[in-house]
Amino acid sequence: MTLVLGEKVAVVTGGNQGIGLAIAQAMAKAGAAVAICARTEDSLVRAAAGIRNLGVDCMALRCDVADPASTDAMAAAVLDHYGKVDVVVANAGIAGAIRPMHEITYAEWRECLGIDLDGVYLTFRKFIPTIIRSGQGGSLIALSSMTGKRPLPERTPYGAAKMGVIGLVRSLALELGPNKIRVNSVCPGAVAGPRLERIVKQQAAALGITEAESMRQFSDPSALKRPTMPEEVAAACVFLASDASSGITGEDMNVSAGLVMY
Repeated sequence: MTLVLGEKVAVVTGGNQGIGLAIAQAMAKAGAAVAICARTEDSLVRAAAGIRNLGVDCMALRCDVADPASTDAMAAAVLDHYGKVDVVVANAGIAGAIRPMHEITYAEWRECLGIDLDGVYLTFRKFIPTIIRSGQGGSLIALSSMTGKRPLPERTPYGAAKMGVIGLVRSLALELGPNKIRVNSVCPGAVAGPRLERIVKQQAAALGITEAESMRQFSDPSALKRPTMPEEVAAACVFLASDASSGITGEDMNVSAGLVMY
């Protein structure tokens, strides 16, 4: 990959595994120094070691994106180490409860909204003043989902959070545009990996169907008849982080193998 992000510093939440790790690795391969954060320390340490092997500096920070004190401390540590941030990717998220809404507890509802929506706000907010003061602009990227555009049954907390992410991004893009800060979201389809396997299993149980039938509900409607790959989502994030997307802000970019086209 061309080093399109050389000299840039990128932060990726949930960068220890899955889509987040793929994004962090892609940012590193494009030349950026990377700070990754997550709640699980062991996987963070392993992920950071692998990223450093790509020849860039990488910080590994424990952080709960639903906790203001934790996100504030993470931002302070990153800015103290690098002195700046150019790209922030709010990727950390959970699938949430998969049941009819009236069977979902308030605690389950708040957990999903707290991580998947509040976590985007808390991740972005402490970096924005530094990027504004730099005068150089920057790129904020939030991970939404195809479920933010095409809701799924039994997924009301997740759908509400991901639709909220798109609204947050569009509003923030207008707010920060005069400061040369671009704000976009990426909307993956069903992304291959352990998380999709867990969701397929949960959804099969909730709907009373086989796991194979549950998987087909994710893959068969797509134009490419397959799940999305983590590396495809990561490539979209690198593009949105780079100067190649300098005229793009307020967008919700689909990376769904053609499952969603609007």
